[in-house]
Amino acid sequence: MPAELTPPNPASGAAGLADSYGRTATDLRVSLTDRCNLRCTYCMPAEGLDWLPKPELLTDDEINRLITIGVTRLGIEQIRFTGGEPLLRRGFPGIIAAATALAPRPHTAVTTNGIGLARMAPALAESGLDRVNVSLDTLRPETFEAMARRRRLTDVLDGMAGAAAAGLTPVKVNAVLMRGVNDAEAPDLLRYCLDHGYELRFIEQMPLDAQHGWRRENMITADEILDRLGAEFTLEAADADTRGSAPAELFHVDGGPATVGVIGSVTRPFCGACDRVRLTADGQIRNCLFAREESDLRGPMRDGATDAELADRWRAAVASKLPGHGINDPSFLQPARPMSAIGG
Repeated sequence: MPAELTPPNPASGAAGLADSYGRTATDLRVSLTDRCNLRCTYCMPAEGLDWLPKPELLTDDEINRLITIGVTRLGIEQIRFTGGEPLLRRGFPGIIAAATALAPRPHTAVTTNGIGLARMAPALAESGLDRVNVSLDTLRPETFEAMARRRRLTDVLDGMAGAAAAGLTPVKVNAVLMRGVNDAEAPDLLRYCLDHGYELRFIEQMPLDAQHGWRRENMITADEILDRLGAEFTLEAADADTRGSAPAELFHVDGGPATVGVIGSVTRPFCGACDRVRLTADGQIRNCLFAREESDLRGPMRDGATDAELADRWRAAVASKLPGHGINDPSFLQPARPMSAIGG
């Protein structure tokens, strides 16, 4: 058990989403679809996956209802829309508008691959979206095509610029480094983001690929990322007291105020401060990206459960959250669902 976690002491009758280790979930990740228009090598095979049948997906109204329960009954304060690729969801602007009309108003964001973002950014901003996270692993067209199996780098860069122009700021950029593929680009990615006013976060590659091909020895670790950046920039740790539940360790670049973040999900786990809970596109509650168990809300909702009953089911699901993801335990097993079907 991580040292920062208190011993189990289950709370009874708690209004929010409390677990037995003293953590409270206030950050909801909502997956809108498992479909994606890229085929990134660290996520899925070239031929794609067997997508969820439409009847199994939550409808827009069902998503809005569960978000409303989360915000008004369970203390959710932040909502991150994910996928798959969430921009593929036709009703996305309406879902944002419904969420931002709630009181108290949650902070809203989306994690996207950026394709189509340049076109959609004004409508998303008008609907109330606060900001975006865009995945960008390389600045080289040939490397992008090798990693994503699509020639769409220009679309991604245009999407980031479009988001900034629409006021969806700060634009945050997520990058995964792959050994022998793009790991030499760390300084170039940081320099590009600094020049454009984007906030860069490097993420250790996690065992969430559909092919189950992840190997620890192939992963670029947080220490390696910092070493690569340190060869060209001066990095100083930002005030750790302000990190809170944020997954990224922040470092001032060349004296600041600009920062770069490193999310060491594998080698520097932050489970003890986790405040996240996930709703999959087919209505399952997951307490962790690496959870092997889920709690169904879609079935009871379609069978006529009241909002109060759904809230109780949600509380019970979070109450059973484990102390950590267990990646570093010898008994760790990769979850059956890949990242695209879980929602990051």
